[in-house]
Amino acid sequence: MRTAPHLTRRALLAAAAASVTTGIATAAAAPSQTSAAPRSLPAAAFAGFRTAGRVKRAADGSVQYTWPGIAFEGRFRGTGVGIALDDSVNDYDIQIDGTTVGTLVTPGRTTSWVKDLTDTEHTVRLVKRTESPWAVGRFGGFLAARGGKILPAPAARSRQIEFIGDSFTAGYGNASGTRDCSANGGVDRNSNADLAFGPLTARKLDADYQQNAFSGRGMVRNYNGGDPGTDYRTYYDRALLNVDGDVWRKPRDWRPQVVVIGLGINDFSTPLHPGEPWTTQSELITAYTNAYHGFLDKLRTRYGSRTFLVVSATLVAGTAFAETARDIVRERNAQGDDRVSYWYYDDPGLDRLGCDWHPSLHDHRIISGLLDQHLATLPLDW
Repeated sequence: MRTAPHLTRRALLAAAAASVTTGIATAAAAPSQTSAAPRSLPAAAFAGFRTAGRVKRAADGSVQYTWPGIAFEGRFRGTGVGIALDDSVNDYDIQIDGTTVGTLVTPGRTTSWVKDLTDTEHTVRLVKRTESPWAVGRFGGFLAARGGKILPAPAARSRQIEFIGDSFTAGYGNASGTRDCSANGGVDRNSNADLAFGPLTARKLDADYQQNAFSGRGMVRNYNGGDPGTDYRTYYDRALLNVDGDVWRKPRDWRPQVVVIGLGINDFSTPLHPGEPWTTQSELITAYTNAYHGFLDKLRTRYGSRTFLVVSATLVAGTAFAETARDIVRERNAQGDDRVSYWYYDDPGLDRLGCDWHPSLHDHRIISGLLDQHLATLPLDW
């Protein structure tokens, strides 16, 4: 729902930097497996990686990004691979042949190496665990160890899913195991976007995905009324969230068959305050409903009539969130759009042991399973 770099929950949105960070404070691999050396990012353009995430290519061939869950995939032959990064804010997992072999915690400007591998063909995947709407990361590509070779990037997957949402979608604090994570690394070290429910479901379906999540943001109202005058829609069209007016250029081949939208927890979970645009809950519901319909119209224009739009809601006790989301879907269906569906997720097994009562890793696995069940009811032809 909310976050900012090393700020308290109450300071989050006031700092205009709501963020979810994910990570483990120490690398998962032994020092003999991964190492880092301060090297400049290579200047050459790279063809040996791909991503479905929203990025911007820089003049030197590197790419810039801010959304959580951005992942770069590549292939190489040899006994090792280097990962060129310039990022002192975010955490990353390195995966070789589908197994996580190391975690880079705010690596800075380095080329990190995975060594001592079998001399054969391998896959490599680098995934951004953390949110950083206020700070840009830069990836310079994969490098082969001496005697090895970077191979052509993996082919794009035919299935595509876009996940739109807040901290629940971003995986905020999901690796903590305790609701107060201030003593075990904070939100930054205890979040893992790659293990949120969206990526879990996408991998089960062998689908490419975007994880366009921004903690603390709502459809019309942010958490506790913070950062007035902005909301999730302010940022949705951007590749770089911290750049006013930035516009992500959608590639021709990005046409998701499913878009899962999770916005509303922050709109409704806290009481209205004097001075906000809405003086009553009824006024907020009307504004939320109108904005949601406009957002669905935007997605229809962008992705066409065949894309399934999943409007999700979960338990926010004592609020009209779930009922309002359901009513929006009913209205769309009544207007003849039968490819808008309502997905409500809750389960007695949810422990909410992530930071600040957010879903834990255990919970995200449950929610992913519930999403799997919902998607199975849709007449998807993929």
